[in-house]
Amino acid sequence: MGDQPPASPKTILQILGPGLITGASDDDPSGIGTYSQAGAQFGFGMLWVMLFTWPLMSAIQEISARIGRVTGYGVAGNLRRHYPMWFSYPVVVLVLFANVLNIGADLGAMGAALRLLVGGPAHFYELFFALVCFAGAALFSYKKYSAVLRWLTLVLFAYVVVAFVVKVPWSEALRHTLVPSFSLDRNYLALLVAVLGTTISPYLFIWQASGEAEEVRISKLDHALKSHPEEAPIQLRRIRIDTYLGMFFSNAVAWFVILAAAITLHANGQTDISTATQAAEALRPLGGQVAFLLFAAGIIGTGLLAVPVLAGSAAYAMGEVTRRRVGIDYSPKRAPFFYVVMGAATAIGLGLNFTSINPIKALIWSAMINGVVAVPVMVAMMLMIRNPNVMGPMASKGRWVYLLGWLATGVMLAAAIAMFATMGK
Repeated sequence: MGDQPPASPKTILQILGPGLITGASDDDPSGIGTYSQAGAQFGFGMLWVMLFTWPLMSAIQEISARIGRVTGYGVAGNLRRHYPMWFSYPVVVLVLFANVLNIGADLGAMGAALRLLVGGPAHFYELFFALVCFAGAALFSYKKYSAVLRWLTLVLFAYVVVAFVVKVPWSEALRHTLVPSFSLDRNYLALLVAVLGTTISPYLFIWQASGEAEEVRISKLDHALKSHPEEAPIQLRRIRIDTYLGMFFSNAVAWFVILAAAITLHANGQTDISTATQAAEALRPLGGQVAFLLFAAGIIGTGLLAVPVLAGSAAYAMGEVTRRRVGIDYSPKRAPFFYVVMGAATAIGLGLNFTSINPIKALIWSAMINGVVAVPVMVAMMLMIRNPNVMGPMASKGRWVYLLGWLATGVMLAAAIAMFATMGK
């Protein structure tokens, strides 16, 4: 890969795809709520986490992308092909369960955010957003759908702007970013686990791997690298640029959300924030009307990006593990199972908002399940990436990304152990 010419800004914009969309979808309304809570409760104390997780998140997402591009199958498809059913099926079911809870929390946040902006019934807005998210996937080709999602990533800049609406002590913020202020306080550890869980999630692995596999399937010029290793230098370089920039964008936005909550909510004693909409509402008297409008509108935009990714990753996983035809480029008539799962995940998630289930508890359970499920999925991916039966001649590529991938897996294992250790205390 060293003989490739440097990428120009125009080239970089052209190759941004699955990595950018995956990274942006990580900053969903439930994630925004977690990051807001981190800033409100501990001020600048968790800014360092977003710098720390960037290379780890990038490495594991690059590995998932490599698996999809090299094999032509997603993570779940490779689990089915190379691992026993007793392992692959439970993992996929748990991912599906966590995704449904996350979809419900995101739709609820979107409905509440629109109600904050214009008034009216939140449940009606939730239904409207659910229909829009599903219709986009069902009506557009993969190429057009990906383009729409790429444009939606621009809404995340709202959270960058929020930080500039109010006065920021930049030197202090940068110091806390570069010098970790770790604490053994139980509440700090619990929220740290939540931040890690919402940043490195299984649905992100599944979506990016399946996105790469889908591009292999629909393109006449691209092939699975396992059978066409001559295409590897260009494709692996593209994957690395796309992934690392996408994850940098994701973590930078999360950093700005924590920053905005720290300099407005925490600085004014507002430390009990559980959702993104609570953060937006609290910002109105503290950060001004512009900050409130940007924050609330951002919740809707991020949800429109994240809900299709959550539902789509569930459909990819269930379809691949059951040997069904999957792909957004297929019409609902050609891939009925894929769209049934996608629609059912969205509908059940929506339905949770019409029950007595506490959305905050649902979000907590979602984060817990994601944190637990991430570990075996990451272990399986790390075994796949060096397995010649899975990756063919590509199995030996990428020493540093391999080491970072195992480090990310170890961090998530430690986070899961810490999560259980803090439960019930």
